[in-house]
Amino acid sequence: MKRDNRISTSGGESLTQTPFDKLESAGLPPGPADHVGVSAGKTPTASTSPQKNRGRVDIIRQTAHRGGKTVTVVTGFVGIGLPEKEMLAKAMQRACGTGGTVKEGRIEIQGDKRTEAARILTEAGFRPVFAGG
Repeated sequence: MKRDNRISTSGGESLTQTPFDKLESAGLPPGPADHVGVSAGKTPTASTSPQKNRGRVDIIRQTAHRGGKTVTVVTGFVGIGLPEKEMLAKAMQRACGTGGTVKEGRIEIQGDKRTEAARILTEAGFRPVFAGG
């Protein structure tokens, strides 16, 4: 028994032709209503803006085991990866005019730069809290 509605995959058309071009979505359930850019009417740039509340992060000033030097440490990140932490660390370093690094999931900035770090984190959608001394 031969079907009449088959789509040719012989490659007779140009290389840009795909077998999925002529498929229809009839009979399929609708996609999620909060899909960015389609159903909710959002633009792709709206999805790149920071979220309003991405969680609490602690900003700590430390001098212990650092030869008396003061270091600002930001800890408590939940749900973000190393590349985003490195991006935040770079932004803090530029704003503070100092060096810094990302170690063991923490951002360390040289000097007592808690207020500048809090400003950057607030702009990124986090809720910074000054902890410790």
